[in-house]
Amino acid sequence: MALFDLPLPELREYRPERDEPADFDAFWKTTLDEAAGHDLAPDFADYDAPLTGVRVQDTTFAGWGGDPIKAWMLVPEGAEQVPCVVQYIGYSGGRGLPIDHTVWPAAGFAALIVDTRGQGGANIQSPGATGDPHGGGHPQAPGMMTRGILDPEQYYYRRVFTDAVRAVDVAAAHPSVDAERIAVSGASQGGGIAQATAALQPKVKAAVIDVPFLTHFRRAVEITDRFPYQEIVQFLSSLRDSEEQVFRTLSYFDGVNFAARGRVPALYSVALMDLICPPSTVFAAYNHWAGPKDITVWPWNGHEGGASRQRDVQLRYLREIFSVG
Repeated sequence: MALFDLPLPELREYRPERDEPADFDAFWKTTLDEAAGHDLAPDFADYDAPLTGVRVQDTTFAGWGGDPIKAWMLVPEGAEQVPCVVQYIGYSGGRGLPIDHTVWPAAGFAALIVDTRGQGGANIQSPGATGDPHGGGHPQAPGMMTRGILDPEQYYYRRVFTDAVRAVDVAAAHPSVDAERIAVSGASQGGGIAQATAALQPKVKAAVIDVPFLTHFRRAVEITDRFPYQEIVQFLSSLRDSEEQVFRTLSYFDGVNFAARGRVPALYSVALMDLICPPSTVFAAYNHWAGPKDITVWPWNGHEGGASRQRDVQLRYLREIFSVG
């Protein structure tokens, strides 16, 4: 790894013009209104996990199109009206096992760990349990990045972001959760999902966004040859006449456009040697974030970012915001 992007002083000032469709807000209002026509139907089934001090529930709810979405709900044993962190997963991963997610309840938070539809089937460390029965009917590169990419209404992440917004409603409906203290969290793809959800879902009160993916797409594909962004490059190298359609679709899902609508306190992180989510793409969103914000910079790290060190920063940040402890 090496420092390959803009110098840090320039990154702190990097605030590119946004490529935003005129009907961006209308598109998302229509999408979420359609989803609201399906009963959320949250089901919290007690799960016999080999853990003490935490209650685990195998959770199912209706996401985009009424499709069943899986999650884990973890609550400190005996807790009432605690803040909740809704956590989204990195690319290719699923919700894994409850034992993978015990940090939040150990710190006094409930946690809803949301599966990502169609992912987790080839990740031995973090398997998933949620399929995606929909497709765009168009060619795609291997992976999820180009599924339905020629039409924003068919694009894969329209379904994922809608699932994520509805997951916050699920957290708010849990009897042990204080619905006025809900945060969203994630790293990489999960960070991109959290970033979008914080802008779309008024029940979110804070966001912790690590090395976010799905952000500043055009610059990302131009300066890194790493996957998953490379899936878009492969698609364009094959379907050579589709560039305008592809980037029009992506403009509805670009984290920079969501960041401009973010109003809640947000804690970002960025790694200056990150070849997967280049630092300029992260700063593009961070510098557009419209609400209170802070960012942790990890100068000598790649896509792992601050790892457990960043989790420590997040815990302290949310404990202060939500007056925990």
